[in-house]
Amino acid sequence: MTGFVIDASILAGFALADERPSRAVAAIERLRSETALAPSLLFFEIRNVLLVSERRHRIPPTGTEEFLRIMARLPITIDFDCDERRLMPLARKHRLTAYDAAYLELALREGVALATLDAELERAARAERVALIE
Repeated sequence: MTGFVIDASILAGFALADERPSRAVAAIERLRSETALAPSLLFFEIRNVLLVSERRHRIPPTGTEEFLRIMARLPITIDFDCDERRLMPLARKHRLTAYDAAYLELALREGVALATLDAELERAARAERVALIE
């Protein structure tokens, strides 16, 4: 069952041991019984976060590779069908990046909750009456 949209901030929050916010842990725990959805940009976005974290010495390359192996086993379905008629209006309305608007558009299209640690995306989701994973 597809239960929610998961964004890169949740996965990054879980990957970086010095953070692990409770919302990230809660979202990952939900993956034991639910499948998450994410736009295709998640593949690149999480890798970029991990590379930047390596450069800042927050995670070693071996930690990046280990997390990517773990992530590959998580029940996350990648969505390739963004509704472009909604994406840009959502980004403009809520002053989001196109990347963040893609997560919001997917949650709206599928009628599911959103798991994020991004304050602006959370604000936009609330404005659009999208449930949030707390």
